[in-house]
Amino acid sequence: MQSAISRTERLASPVRPLAAPPPGSGLKPVLGDYGLPVIGHTISVLTDLLEASRRRYAEFGPVSWGGMLGTEVVTVMGPDAVEVVAANREKAFGNEGFYDYLIGPFFRRGVMLMDFEEHLHHRRIMQQAFTRERLADYLGAMTPAIERGLARWRPGDRFPVYTAAKRLTLDLATEVFVGERPGAEADRIAEAFVAAVHGGQAIVRADVPGGTWARGLRGRRLLEEYFRERIPAKRAGTGSDLFSVLCRAETDDGERYSDDDVVNHMIFVLMAAHDTSTITLAMAAYYLGRHPEWQERLRAEARALGKPAIDRPDPEGLPLLDMVLKEVMRLNAPVGGLFRQAVADTEILGHYIPAGTRVVAQLYATQRMPQWWPAPDEFDPERFAEHRREDKVHRYAWAPFGGGVHKCIGMHFGGMELKAIMHQLLLRFRWTVPAGYEPRMRYGTGPMPTDGLPIRLQRIS
Repeated sequence: MQSAISRTERLASPVRPLAAPPPGSGLKPVLGDYGLPVIGHTISVLTDLLEASRRRYAEFGPVSWGGMLGTEVVTVMGPDAVEVVAANREKAFGNEGFYDYLIGPFFRRGVMLMDFEEHLHHRRIMQQAFTRERLADYLGAMTPAIERGLARWRPGDRFPVYTAAKRLTLDLATEVFVGERPGAEADRIAEAFVAAVHGGQAIVRADVPGGTWARGLRGRRLLEEYFRERIPAKRAGTGSDLFSVLCRAETDDGERYSDDDVVNHMIFVLMAAHDTSTITLAMAAYYLGRHPEWQERLRAEARALGKPAIDRPDPEGLPLLDMVLKEVMRLNAPVGGLFRQAVADTEILGHYIPAGTRVVAQLYATQRMPQWWPAPDEFDPERFAEHRREDKVHRYAWAPFGGGVHKCIGMHFGGMELKAIMHQLLLRFRWTVPAGYEPRMRYGTGPMPTDGLPIRLQRIS
């Protein structure tokens, strides 16, 4: 079906250059096609991204353009092209323009949607919330919440692990980041947050009553009201949740967030922390269900630690689990692409990129390219072992957290959260997936399963 869709998209619009390079520049035009009228290649991107990307790379090489979500987008693949965009050494690409188009109404003024000096100013303050000491505080709050969450998992032959992981990580975000204990108010915030996330993924991007976009806007308004009402108490208090920390965060030279800043950053950080962890946790369960030998190796490592829960934010701890999580993020990048907009005429690998061009650096496909990864579709965590380190072939061959000044500020928190959950999960449960089962996937922040990802879950007695 997907190949038929791609052929239809291709026939709908002939190959042409995106823009003519300036005479005498020596630059090449970016070639591509819009695809179907209005929607372009959106269907293939949302339902068949990896294979669609491989087809585009085979036809056009590392730089091409196509229609997506109602706009023309230049897609770049391969670590060399990703580095140009992510490192942004010429400051030719900004985050705000394209991200504002995609998710601005729901996550406006989040730190990722800021550029250059303003971004550095806000990031400098936010860094106070992700120090090692703060991570230890978050882990202390997270451990009992994980215990309560996993206690609600009920073994069965079709346990929906993606659905359960989504609920668990959302509860953790609400409790550890917002400081809201489980209950009706936490559920109300979670519902509003989910609506805002879905709004940013809407295909029909208009405020139509009852539509996904409209529900997302209502969710955003509710979140704004919730956070704004509680800022005075959080500033005056001594809480260690992220909300409290951001309210009180101050750099050595006295820089602080305004009330508007706190509201905007809290809504954005909730999204960034929740979706990526959910995808990685669920897909880790899937691959470990398909590869029980690795599941048993990790369980033995967890038991050898001699603790029911991780008690410190140690990025070097549990080395086998670390390799597995890296491999899961390579196979199924939780953030599939970096979205940028050219703020000046520039070039990518000799291709002309005029100012205003929307660009996506494709991490998902790059991390599955045979030119850089042997057997790229195979689950092989030992490719990250010290005696192999296949990720060292290029600094942007493996880049699930992005790169440059916009590299994910919460990457260490995310790694700690995933290890804390997986450690307890391995000690409590054993699981498998049916032979030959592959989850149906769609694209959100990254590739995510659409069927809840059913597994056979058994409690370890």
